[in-house]
Amino acid sequence: MHAGGACDFKDVVQEGYGMNTAALSGALFKEGEACGACFELRCVDDPQWCKLGKPSLIITATDHCPPNPSQPSDNGGWCNPPREHFDIARPAFKTLAEEKGGIIPVEYRRVPCKKQGGIRFTILGNPYFIEVIVTNVAGAGDVKSVMVKGDKVPWTRMERDWGETWKTGVHELGKSLSFRVKASDGRYMTSMHVVPSDWQFGQTFEGRNFKTGRRSRRFKSGGKRRKDVGQL
Repeated sequence: MHAGGACDFKDVVQEGYGMNTAALSGALFKEGEACGACFELRCVDDPQWCKLGKPSLIITATDHCPPNPSQPSDNGGWCNPPREHFDIARPAFKTLAEEKGGIIPVEYRRVPCKKQGGIRFTILGNPYFIEVIVTNVAGAGDVKSVMVKGDKVPWTRMERDWGETWKTGVHELGKSLSFRVKASDGRYMTSMHVVPSDWQFGQTFEGRNFKTGRRSRRFKSGGKRRKDVGQL
């Protein structure tokens, strides 16, 4: 059992995500590949509950909203496939709509993630394998792949273990570590020797980060699939 939810983020505030976070249905979560991605949401087509002026809300994907097969997708099974659904906290929900709205229709788009500081690498594991939780990723926000390199050895590709936790069986104890992160937009960011040779399990180190100057995508709405937001 992972204490940090489906993305394995231990403390979303401490790790740079704030309170505007969301649990995504499987259609959006994509088995953890969407962890860290940023979305802009707007309440639409519900004048009874949508706030005037259609204010938008930017959220970060930090968890998975599991399906509920025992309930219909329009009455309790809000996260059943292929439904696209965002579960957000009550204060964030009230930015978009009146609290009594419960479940509201939205349009959404991917937007660049703006972060303070660099990508953070939290080192976990034991002498037989290394796990790294990758957080505070700017730009695309979600990570496609991670590579690690010790002193005087080639780059090794890590495997996604859970959300944004990546692992490798390569023993790198006593060596400084470098990381190369590939984001979902295809860009790479390399942080050389970001972890000193005297590192210990449980420590977090900060490397370089992506620039956020990428254009946002168009809002996605309409179509056959319902896109909506509910409260956690």
